[in-house]
Amino acid sequence: MGTAAAAGGGGGGGGGARRWLRWLGLCLWAAGAAAARGTDNGEALPESIPSAPGTLPHFIEEPDDAYIIKSNPIALRCKARPAMQIFFKCNGEWVHQNEHVSEESLDESSGLKVREVFINVTRQQVEDFHGPEDYWCQCVAWSHLGTSKSRKASVRIAYLRKNFEQDPQGREVPIEGMIVLHCRPPEGVPAAEVEWLKNEEPIDSEQDENIDTRADHNLIIRQARLSDSGNYTCMAANIVAKRRSLSATVVVYVNGGWSSWTEWSACNVRCGRGWQKRSRTCTNPAPLNGGAFCEGMSVQKITCTSLCPVDGSWEVWSEWSVCSPECEHLRIRECTAPPPRNGGKFCEGLSQESENCTDGLCILDKKPLHEIKPQRWSRRGIENASDIALYSGLGAAVVAVAVLVIGVTLYRRSQSDYGVDVIDSSALTGGFQTFNFKTVRQGNSLLLNSAMQPDLTVSRTYSGPICLQDPLDKELMTESSLFNPLSDIKVKVQSSFMVSLGVSERAEYHGKNHSGTFPHGNNRNFSTMHPRNKTPYIQNLSSLPTRTELRTTGVFGHLGGRLVMPNTGVSLLIPHGAIPEENSWEIYMSINQGEPSLQSDGSEVLLSPEVTCGPPDMIVTTPFALTIPHCADVSSEHWNIHLKKRTQQGKWEEVMSVEDESTSCYCLLDPFACHVLLDSFGTYALTGEPITDCAVKQLKVAVFGCMSCNSLDYNLRVYCVDNTPCAFQEVVSDETHQGGQLLEEPKLLHFKGNTFSLQISVLDIPPFLWRIKPFTACQEVPFSRVWCSNRQPLHCAFSLERYTPTTTQLSCKICIRQLKGHEQILQVQTSILESERETITFIAQEDSTFPAQTGPKAFKIPYSIRQRICATFDTPNAKGKDWQMLAQKNSINRNLSYFATQSSPSAVILNLWEARHQHDGDLDSLACALEEIGRTHTKLANITESQLDEADFNYSRQNGL
Repeated sequence: MGTAAAAGGGGGGGGGARRWLRWLGLCLWAAGAAAARGTDNGEALPESIPSAPGTLPHFIEEPDDAYIIKSNPIALRCKARPAMQIFFKCNGEWVHQNEHVSEESLDESSGLKVREVFINVTRQQVEDFHGPEDYWCQCVAWSHLGTSKSRKASVRIAYLRKNFEQDPQGREVPIEGMIVLHCRPPEGVPAAEVEWLKNEEPIDSEQDENIDTRADHNLIIRQARLSDSGNYTCMAANIVAKRRSLSATVVVYVNGGWSSWTEWSACNVRCGRGWQKRSRTCTNPAPLNGGAFCEGMSVQKITCTSLCPVDGSWEVWSEWSVCSPECEHLRIRECTAPPPRNGGKFCEGLSQESENCTDGLCILDKKPLHEIKPQRWSRRGIENASDIALYSGLGAAVVAVAVLVIGVTLYRRSQSDYGVDVIDSSALTGGFQTFNFKTVRQGNSLLLNSAMQPDLTVSRTYSGPICLQDPLDKELMTESSLFNPLSDIKVKVQSSFMVSLGVSERAEYHGKNHSGTFPHGNNRNFSTMHPRNKTPYIQNLSSLPTRTELRTTGVFGHLGGRLVMPNTGVSLLIPHGAIPEENSWEIYMSINQGEPSLQSDGSEVLLSPEVTCGPPDMIVTTPFALTIPHCADVSSEHWNIHLKKRTQQGKWEEVMSVEDESTSCYCLLDPFACHVLLDSFGTYALTGEPITDCAVKQLKVAVFGCMSCNSLDYNLRVYCVDNTPCAFQEVVSDETHQGGQLLEEPKLLHFKGNTFSLQISVLDIPPFLWRIKPFTACQEVPFSRVWCSNRQPLHCAFSLERYTPTTTQLSCKICIRQLKGHEQILQVQTSILESERETITFIAQEDSTFPAQTGPKAFKIPYSIRQRICATFDTPNAKGKDWQMLAQKNSINRNLSYFATQSSPSAVILNLWEARHQHDGDLDSLACALEEIGRTHTKLANITESQLDEADFNYSRQNGL
């Protein structure tokens, strides 16, 4: 081929042939010289050879990167035109001429000479090379004008390791959830390509838009479907081999959902109180593949009252009509006494009756009507005159009896030794079991300071006048009256007095009228009830200024802080970074102590105070935590608890149910408080809807005592309030102002929603030393008044009297119990003399001395440790030890989707931890949780005070404090 090319070139002229021969001689000389010296000594061939007129070489084909598979050598190819000679240079050294395979040809289109050269590179050559870069080779081509160099082609040994760096892990995900399967193929040269198999069938992501396999070898299913359940395998392959990962089983499950409630069934009784029910099924959807069954009750029952049928009854007959020309007169009656109602029977008998109006004379004697009329009317006139005399005598007798009754009543009242007592009750019952006396106890550190002035108060629960009744009226109250509305309650007692609880518009006054209105809210006006106008026997709390709210404020900036309402259980946590830098806000918080603005609907009950935080136009970048106390005995089986917010128009709207899943806010219900994560300020409260009769409200019961103006009298006041610190704090504050003394540490009473009333009674009064008014030792409060008290303190008052002034010790028991429910006993042992009283104090809830705390000192977790926890747990981990595990270890097991929407889920979880542990600061429990997860090697509990102070100091220095 080379000879043919030379001959072809000679055809162009003698001068051209001579130039080619001279060039060929130079090349042979260079090749001979290189062969004589050898190429292993590192001496380079000349970079250029004297050239003749022409063009520089142009590479038609350059060497490509190549991989050596196993022990097979690879061939590098190079082609250029016009090229007089081509040599390979590898790793900066010329390849020996004998290792080149050269071919020449003629380009027919241009007439230029084309040269192609091959060399082989073996595995041994590559392995023996130890340089800073990969083994490489390059072509150098010569033409008349000089040399040209090709690109460098690297030569590498191909391989693929056996083990995957990360195998995909099995997952259980809910339907429509996201599935992410991670796969890191084995190390290899060239890098392995990844392919996913589902049940041994390749997955084509281009045909299914729901699947994405392009993101760093991972398999992403955006919304899981039931059909996505299966075994997934990651396949890795390159030019050397193929590798299979371990199979990952994906299960797509469906959590059960409730169907709609059925219609309420008919009441199970035809007359009176019964129940009706409705049901639902867990079929919307039904649980699949191990999904959770529906939570909650499948059957709901409520009480119902069916109206009893009322049979009709006749009114009295009307007067006879005028005698008709037919010698008959008529009289009628109507079925309206009462009329038939609710399916009752109509009256039996005739509604109209007629008879002869002439005693038969018109018929028998056939006399004209005008002859018998005068006789009839004269007889009827005599009858009417006798009727008038009879009625006049009866009226005079009634008036005489009424005057006599009033006179006797006034006389007995003026001679009475006791007067009238007040009973906050709809029934008076007795028959309580007595208890033995206990020995006098030593001072109780939980009680209020007893060094106070004596006073006497009565219940603020009911309002209505005191009514005096004649002793002959002995009608006793029936059990059904316990369930009547409060405004209709009328109690008549067999004694020299009657206690009436009713609305003032419906009240009755007998004899001498006395003002005796029970107080509402905080308006407490005294009025004397004793008929002798001496020292009052019963009196109300003195007039106090009405308190509508408790309020506290603080100025907060970027560092955040905590705002606490002392002794109320209400607090507000502003996280670090919630307020933008260089900004500061005056934040306030208040508790409504007046009448609640949230009016309960149906069976809904207010379980917490109404808490307001603001300003309302403030915007936070991180959710803040609001802690609100409640009085419910928490159980999802018996309560459905809601968080409500008051709008600017004054209406209350439901924010969420505590058991709901929501991304707008988060509620964590603890036994005595609810911690809420919110994004906006406003007025919030908790309400509860009892699902069953076993729903329980926790009431705090306490007894206070003080002396009245009469030195022989002593007054006991028993309070039943919602078990929230702010409700009891209001009672303590009022009693302190009035000189009351807490006689026994408060106790909890579990009050069920079973419609049974509350009884309060005084037991074991020492005989011959003390006495209590007859029929006043037991008082009963209707269920509705206790259950829907709307956080207003409810209490009953008892008046005791000493026989002699020498009696200075009082020992008795107060029994507070719900019929067919829980019972508590308060033991009263006290001295009525101020000089003999023990100095005792009431220990309130341990809140911060300073209502507003800002900066690092407001938080239990040091800022530096908090940052490390967030950095650790915000990053997803293949073993699942991320922020979800942190939430689980801190008993946060539901509505995790809320945290997933936050920029730092771990930070929000720690904010919730701070709100829950503001009193104990239990870092030990947090450290144990972190150790269980295995993401930390040090215990937070072992951090010394100096380390904590140092961390806070560093934090403060970084933030310019």
